[in-house]
Amino acid sequence: MNNKSRNVSTSVIKRLPRYHRFLGDLISKGMTRISSKELSIRMGLTASQIRQDLNCFGEFGQQGYGYNIEQLHHEISLILGLNTAKKSILIGAGHMGKALTMHFDLESKGFQLIGIFDKKPSLVGQTVQGLPIHSMERLDEFCKENKPDMAILCVPRDSAKDIVEQLVKLNIKGFWNFTHYDISVEFPGVCVENVHLSDSLMTLRYNLDNFNHKS
Repeated sequence: MNNKSRNVSTSVIKRLPRYHRFLGDLISKGMTRISSKELSIRMGLTASQIRQDLNCFGEFGQQGYGYNIEQLHHEISLILGLNTAKKSILIGAGHMGKALTMHFDLESKGFQLIGIFDKKPSLVGQTVQGLPIHSMERLDEFCKENKPDMAILCVPRDSAKDIVEQLVKLNIKGFWNFTHYDISVEFPGVCVENVHLSDSLMTLRYNLDNFNHKS
């Protein structure tokens, strides 16, 4: 990877995980190399777009040979930072929070879950994936001692603002946000990835009526 990666557009960055996923699937099928044209057909992009995206980070392909799939997959892993795990905490151990903890492989995506917190006394003390659920009263002490980098928010919207303010003061740098609270408006200095399931579902509903299906 080279210094060109410092000025990469958001749209390119958002395509990197998709490249990583497709290349991983190709490795699992025993493929060893692929041309930008063949990859473009599989991914529904243009070959030019793929070359432009990857050229933002260096020279990976060879003319007449294409891409070494395993090497490119590894390089994209390094670009995304998947080789080292950032420490993360989960705020909100309800149904969604527990489901994420139990069924989503955070470590393969570059994060290590080190703490779980909830305000409900009935949940405090329970164990999820080997981690105890702590009371929110322990949040300050835990963060000062363990210095997590990122927080997963699975709390009601009306609780989110105060929690985010507390976490920002505790030097949390990133948020995987499942609430409907727009963190970046009041806290522009942190990294946020919003997951709005209802927005996604409504978009799908619109497209079912309005999408121009190709014959």
